[in-house]
Amino acid sequence: MVNQHPVSPVLPHPLPGAVGLSHLSAYDWEAADGVCGGSPHLHLVCSEAYVVTGGRGAVQTLSPAGYRETPLEPGSVAWFTPGTVHRMVQGGGLRITVLMQNSGLPEAGDAVFTFPPEVLADPERYAAAAALPAKTGPEAEEAARRRRDLAVEGYLVLREALEKGDNGPYLEFQQAAARLVRAKVPAWRELWRAGALAAAERTGAQLDALESGDPAYLTDADAYDASPTRHGGYGMCGRREEYELPGTTLPYRGE
Repeated sequence: MVNQHPVSPVLPHPLPGAVGLSHLSAYDWEAADGVCGGSPHLHLVCSEAYVVTGGRGAVQTLSPAGYRETPLEPGSVAWFTPGTVHRMVQGGGLRITVLMQNSGLPEAGDAVFTFPPEVLADPERYAAAAALPAKTGPEAEEAARRRRDLAVEGYLVLREALEKGDNGPYLEFQQAAARLVRAKVPAWRELWRAGALAAAERTGAQLDALESGDPAYLTDADAYDASPTRHGGYGMCGRREEYELPGTTLPYRGE
């Protein structure tokens, strides 16, 4: 029997799996440790993938397994699950395409910078440190670089502890990040229902229809295309090209 309660998409025509999509050019700003790259951070509920399209570099990660640096070159794919601190570092012309689980959630604050503990403990102070005053221009670049440096400051403490076999600071950061975003979870749940969950449930309804011999849903078939609608935004890891489409990738708040 055909599913009598198919899920109507709230986000029209999402990408496959309702993933988010953007393109990044890694920052070439040198940080306190002499490395050029982005702002270390983690995601609370979203896995993220890097598909390298040009240049060279690496992604540095912190996880319960410790510190790891994964080389990136054209054709490489690297991905990390929620809770993994990651930092994209520049090796020369590094460009990646980012695929993000649960489109809409990262843009709604699922990502948390590795700021020092005293900043994470104060939601207002965290918000001020994470925000950018404009989308583009010298003021935006200065603020993006300042928050990158602050995130690296906290990150280096976590990395040093893990390298010494002490995962306490890393676990404390995860707990602080979870406390910081807790109030946002109800809104995230609605985004997830409208996006990734709805996409999965539509597949279930389509399987039911095929099994019953009634593929009428195929009459809705169509093709779509899009181009970036914003170039050179200041993302967490680098300069960002975005697709400002419902169900795809919306701009990060504060950028």
